[in-house]
Amino acid sequence: MKIALLTLGTRGDVQPFAILGKALKTRGHTVTVSTAANFSSFIQSYGLDFVQVDADFQEILNSEEGKKMMSNPLSARKHLHRLIYPMIEDAMAKFYTLSKDSDMVLFHVKAMADCYADGLKAKLIRTNVVPAVQPTREFVNPIVSFLNLPSFLNKVSYKLSDLGMKMMNKPINNFRRSIGINGKYKNQDIPSIYGISSYFLPKPKDYPENCFFTGFWFEDSTVELDHGILDFFNAGERPLLFTLGSMPFRTTIDLPKVLNRITKELKTRIIVVKGWGLNDMTQLEKNENIRVIDGAPYDKLIPHIRAAIHHGGIGTSAECMRAGKPFLTCPVLYPLGDQHFWGTIAYKKGIGLKPLPLKNMNEESFVKSVKELIQNKKLYDNSWKMMEKLKKEDGVSNAVQIIESL
Repeated sequence: MKIALLTLGTRGDVQPFAILGKALKTRGHTVTVSTAANFSSFIQSYGLDFVQVDADFQEILNSEEGKKMMSNPLSARKHLHRLIYPMIEDAMAKFYTLSKDSDMVLFHVKAMADCYADGLKAKLIRTNVVPAVQPTREFVNPIVSFLNLPSFLNKVSYKLSDLGMKMMNKPINNFRRSIGINGKYKNQDIPSIYGISSYFLPKPKDYPENCFFTGFWFEDSTVELDHGILDFFNAGERPLLFTLGSMPFRTTIDLPKVLNRITKELKTRIIVVKGWGLNDMTQLEKNENIRVIDGAPYDKLIPHIRAAIHHGGIGTSAECMRAGKPFLTCPVLYPLGDQHFWGTIAYKKGIGLKPLPLKNMNEESFVKSVKELIQNKKLYDNSWKMMEKLKKEDGVSNAVQIIESL
């Protein structure tokens, strides 16, 4: 088959498609991934064909307007016409052209391919790792999990996703008219696959039959850790991992200062993966118990650590579970965003501490949580048990079988 994979967003939105695409290509399919230009080399490193779009969400998030939208999502409306609509219309045009020439289309909800599904012959599959668009009574919409709603309101919380789609009605309907589709967009009955393990989050009983939780989409990286990182691991006890992901963030505490304090007071070592928000590493690089790196394959890195402190993205969380490592989530996206949702589930499962949103933390609360992360033996026992469960499933293989069967 000729398969198109369409996605938009940050690395956490793109990497799952690269992993699936590589597996599908191994099965003999012709696979093309379409996303923002800044992921060109990343996608091609997986041996996949690439079609770029101009919708660079990471560039927007790193701009002054983007930072204002992140701190106050309600302000996004005034930027729609100038920033968002042109980007969305360009992306839809390129996605549609690729989709017309494909037998099957796997798409992230942000790619909105379902908006012109009635103009395609290809089979479409909604493909995500965050269950934020299909309503269920069993859990709140992950994007608004901070609300702590009573369970009878869970299904109502998904109206937020509908509101987000309504904000896109103008570019959607403009595009539909431009390709000759009459009438406004209506919701389509499209199969869904999620790269989620039911051992971590059970598939809701009220989800439709054409929705599948396959297990996490892990990959075994061919890139080895460099000797400098291995030397650090071999120089002492297992360190903590500290990373806040690939999104920009703001905090009122001096992170380098508090990380230095943690190594002294808690007598631990730390390996720091920089990301975008940690710019001045001077204080950390003087500390022999801290190693700062730009990045490394997590499937190779995380098995060497004691525990992790991270932003709460499901990709990083899953890699910690895969390696049997407990974690503390410090959501960068808060109050809106799925990071708090995943951290809360990990807390309820006993494999993580209660989430500590970055904007709400102070130095003392952070140090206290890290101390508990190090000392709470139950977290380590439960994380080991979760690791053993995850060994029983192969999410990528399950996803490929479903895709081919559809």
